[in-house]
Amino acid sequence: MTPDLVITMAKETVELTLLLCLPMLAVGLIVGVAVGLFQSLTQIQEMTLVLVPKIVAILLTLLFTLPWIMNKMTAYTGQLIMNIPLYAK
Repeated sequence: MTPDLVITMAKETVELTLLLCLPMLAVGLIVGVAVGLFQSLTQIQEMTLVLVPKIVAILLTLLFTLPWIMNKMTAYTGQLIMNIPLYAK
């Protein structure tokens, strides 16, 4: 295994991880900003008001994107397994 191959594999893994996390992070950011705006407009400073909507929104996003995430993960894992003979050289 050459250093270039290891760097390429690490780069692909980080890119895939960021791509798979992006929907949940984006929804968490949007919901957090919306709840923060709501809190500042109504002057309600309850901590659970921020936490609960974010958790629910992120879990719903995960539920809807899970087939896509699993498809990406199995394709990447299959690619890694198929290329094991190339990596062993």
